[in-house]
Amino acid sequence: MTRTVNAPPGQVFAVLADGWSYSDWVVGTVHIRDVEPEWPAPGSKLHHKAGPWPLSLHDSSTVLACTPERELKLNAGLWPMGAARVNIRLTPVEGDATRVEIEEEFIAGPLRWVQNKLNDLLLHRRNVESLRRLADIAERQR
Repeated sequence: MTRTVNAPPGQVFAVLADGWSYSDWVVGTVHIRDVEPEWPAPGSKLHHKAGPWPLSLHDSSTVLACTPERELKLNAGLWPMGAARVNIRLTPVEGDATRVEIEEEFIAGPLRWVQNKLNDLLLHRRNVESLRRLADIAERQR
């Protein structure tokens, strides 16, 4: 899933590096409970709540790798449903814009075993909306 954002990579990465903003652009995350001061350094975590009340789940996401202004890899937790590996890549494009690519793959739990066209469609739509929200925030900061 890709989207071109009308903001330079540094500006887009600033949104990714602000762990407190995740509930603003990551669809399904409804509240950020805490962000470790080292975020987005590898091994650091943000603690979130996902899903509608009263069914919301508490979990955390951990940075697997980070190259400022280029890439952020996460292990995004949502137990008991599972966990996903999320890779967000930023590529500069002409005109001071950024191509943002997001790949998400379930790596643990029941969601890993329930891969079908309906789940793929829901994940696709979720990522389209997440990228739209990320773009709105980054572009607004210009």
